[in-house]
Amino acid sequence: MRRQTAEDAESAEAYQRVNQLTKNIIGAAIRVHRELGPGLLESAYEAALAYELSDQGLTVVRQKPVPVMYRGQDVGDGYRIDLLVDNQVIVELKTVDRLAPIHEAQLLSYLKLADRRVGLLINFHVNRLTDGVKRMVNHL
Repeated sequence: MRRQTAEDAESAEAYQRVNQLTKNIIGAAIRVHRELGPGLLESAYEAALAYELSDQGLTVVRQKPVPVMYRGQDVGDGYRIDLLVDNQVIVELKTVDRLAPIHEAQLLSYLKLADRRVGLLINFHVNRLTDGVKRMVNHL
């Protein structure tokens, strides 16, 4: 049996922190959805969710530019992350009838380009928000 090293313990603690952070984000999104309901523009949910998360003491950056690197060259800011929470979790918001594979591919691209491990894809155009949440992991 392998002994747990300090690095293993640190990694486990980081994993628990990011899991708790994603739970907090999902809980905040549920509160926003209960208050506003489905049918609004994505920008309304973004503003409300950013407010809710900031109110919890979390650091939230809205519309964060993501540089695109091609063959070692920065070719510009090709994308903007809807929300970056505590510099760890990318939150991509949607207001669509149904999440599609392209939405998942978009979030995975953001995770890779921004060098982040965990992202949440949240669709507010659903009756129950938990039906519109997908957690994704970039295995750097």
